[in-house]
Amino acid sequence: MTHFRLTLAQENPILGDLDGNAARARAAWEAGKQAGAHMVCLTEMFITGYQTQDLILKPAFVAAALDRIAALALACAEGPALGLGGPAVKEGKLYNAFHILQGGVVTSVLKHELPNNGVFDEKRLFTPADISGPVVVGPVRLGVPICEDAWHADVAETLAETGAEILFVPNGSPYHRGKVDVRMGLMVSRVVETGLPLVYLNMVGGQDDQVFDGASFVLNPGGELVASLPQFQTALAHVDFDLGPDGWRARPTALAVWPEAHEADYHAMVLSLKDYCRKTGFAKVILGLSGGVDSALVAAIAADALGPSNVHCVMLPSRFTSAHSLEDAAGVARALGTRLDTVPISGPQEAVGEALAPLFAGTEPGITEENIQSRLRGLLLMALSNKTGAMLLTTGNKSEMAVGYCTIYGDMNGGYNPLKDLYKTRVFDACRWRNANHRDWMAGPAGVVIPPRVIEKPPSAELRDNQKDEDSLPPYPVLDAILEGLVENELSVAEIVSQGFDEAIVKRIEHLLYISEYKRFQSAPGVKLTKKAFWLDRRYPIANRWRDR
Repeated sequence: MTHFRLTLAQENPILGDLDGNAARARAAWEAGKQAGAHMVCLTEMFITGYQTQDLILKPAFVAAALDRIAALALACAEGPALGLGGPAVKEGKLYNAFHILQGGVVTSVLKHELPNNGVFDEKRLFTPADISGPVVVGPVRLGVPICEDAWHADVAETLAETGAEILFVPNGSPYHRGKVDVRMGLMVSRVVETGLPLVYLNMVGGQDDQVFDGASFVLNPGGELVASLPQFQTALAHVDFDLGPDGWRARPTALAVWPEAHEADYHAMVLSLKDYCRKTGFAKVILGLSGGVDSALVAAIAADALGPSNVHCVMLPSRFTSAHSLEDAAGVARALGTRLDTVPISGPQEAVGEALAPLFAGTEPGITEENIQSRLRGLLLMALSNKTGAMLLTTGNKSEMAVGYCTIYGDMNGGYNPLKDLYKTRVFDACRWRNANHRDWMAGPAGVVIPPRVIEKPPSAELRDNQKDEDSLPPYPVLDAILEGLVENELSVAEIVSQGFDEAIVKRIEHLLYISEYKRFQSAPGVKLTKKAFWLDRRYPIANRWRDR
């Protein structure tokens, strides 16, 4: 036989939904069978969803997953082979495996290289296996380096030396900015080194702080891109391979256009929020709409993720709230088509001030009183969330989260934060991009949904008269450049100063970064957009006296 058809299912599993994931696998198999495929493939740990974290250490969960795989093997015995990821247990040890089901028999390939960096901690969960040899599927000897395995030249080299003719890489690879280029570069290296065609299949969907972006592709020897699937969207593709004098080659087919960075980030934020709500059971969200740029962007993301009718915006003005902010909040809600209610906090603020007056006697008003406003807003929004069942979204960006320019138990209240890994300068860029673009995956309206004045006015928390963010922080382009040095690149103070920044400002930002760790420890989850998102990517102690001197 000189022809091999492979069906690729770039799907969105739900972690823990074993029956639902098995049904998704069965549906993909049926589609492949109808299309005359020899094999249908899904992604890493598909039957359980990914990443499982410590759930995979529960024996009952592993047993239930293996039961579903065994049932799929019987149900799909007549027709194409079915490949999907899941756990495996051998001699009492737990492995990350890729199971190939054909003729009612299950053949399991075990993962050799276990990632233990960034958001991955697989050495905590799984046992590393010896490199598995290729598996015969129809006319092809298929080598299966599982995700991280393909990042290491020795695994692919061993598979080629033991007779693999096509490399198939099942992945659970989460998005960060620039990740597509990283993957492509590594996979081209594997193709050049082995001389074999390579299929890279990645899952789609949000899972807690991570979003898996798909963007699957097929390479022929020499690194020629012959097929690609869309980013952030489910897809089913049939790839045909032909055997010639130089081995197997994939026939060129449609190439999906992958978006540039601003669109990719925005799509990641929309998909992550949509899936976080869908997979945790929330149909509606609520947020405080201040008239500022951060809450406006969160409202747009929420409208695009869930539809405007499922987004409830609340304006909570104090005596420091400007008329412009009231107008701008109303303009955002009107443009998006969301509900907007106004709940003044002046009365509650006076009541709290009166209650605390005896204890605050002899002190000057300051940050404490400012934070009371934020905490009152958080209290009222949480009350509305509890009463309506809508999940509260928090709206702080990465710049604010980094330096603690946010109030714990106040504006940090909420179940999810779409902007948690987006610096303030990129918030402005995202607003401008959304105003200028509309895509079919957006449930919100087209056109300008964030009024220009919201983007252009000086940022302010409006917790005192004439307050501006730059009263206590450097301009955001300066702040973000320093933070990228400290956080993303782990640069020393001296290295950042050598780039032209004032040493005193860099030291102050470093200090704020470290003393705000306790706030981030208690913050809502939010989607990972960079290589160093706060939480799993960057694990710093709360009690920490070290400073770069």
